[in-house]
Order: sequence, then C-alpha cells, then structure tokens
Amino acid sequence: MVTVEDVRRLALTLPRTSEHLIRDCVKFRVGQIVYVAFSADETIMGFAFPKEERAALIESEPTKFHLPRLSDQRFNWVNAWTAELDEPEMRELVIDAWRMVVPKKVAAARLGL
Repeated sequence: MVTVEDVRRLALTLPRTSEHLIRDCVKFRVGQIVYVAFSADETIMGFAFPKEERAALIESEPTKFHLPRLSDQRFNWVNAWTAELDEPEMRELVIDAWRMVVPKKVAAARLGL
C-alpha cells in the first residue's frame, strides 16, 4: 500500500513539481497541469497516463487500475487503488506521469537520459 506521504517524498524531488490541496484532495502538478492526484479519502491515486494505453493497463490488473469518472475520461488519466500499489510500482507510475508534463530536456536532465 502506498500513501500520500510516499508519493510526496518522490514527487517533490521532481523538478517543477508543486503540491496543492484542492477541495480536500492532494494534487501534484507542473505549472497548471496535474500529473498525480489523490481522492479526499486517499484510497485512489489518479495519474497521467497515455489514453491509447490505458485499456491495456486496466485489463492487465483490473483489481488495481480503473478508469476515472466519465467526465475525466477525456484526459490522459487512470486511477489506481492505493491499497493495491507497492512502492516500486508507484515510483514508476509517478515518474512516468511527471515525464508526460515536463519538457523532454527537464526529464532527461533529472533522469540522466
């Protein structure tokens, strides 16, 4: 199980990331673009994810991943149950989500690519 604190420790090390509390939900963003967000009860972590790949992700582990609410499905977004995520998987999801919203040069400099 991962927590907001686990994600915070990682996310705040990623360049240009800021944390915000919006309607009791913790969100991490770069500029105005949110790349990770938690439900108010912290049982769901939503994250940026390519739309064209999300069906495969959800089908691969339907007890862990699910679509966001209908109004948010137009965005590049997937939700995961925090109780089902482990630390290494969370790290990969958060870093990949962050990479989607920062310039390639910023990601390359941080990740040594």
